[in-house]
Amino acid sequence: MNGYRRDKIADAVLALLLLTLHNECCAWKGFDWATTDRLHKKGLIGDPVNKSKSLILTDEGLRLSEELFRQLLRGS
Repeated sequence: MNGYRRDKIADAVLALLLLTLHNECCAWKGFDWATTDRLHKKGLIGDPVNKSKSLILTDEGLRLSEELFRQLLRGS
């Protein structure tokens, strides 16, 4: 991902996790490990390195995911 702003990529991934949200705070894994690790280090998701097929968003991660989704993906 050279030449890309990793923080912006992490923001976009966090916003997109909202699309697969289930059980109020879980989202399906499917993004690259470097980005999910970055979100974990920021305290926005639980540890992505586990046998589960889902990521668990923290309260702050869920709040920010909803906010970023509105900012980045709302219609005109």
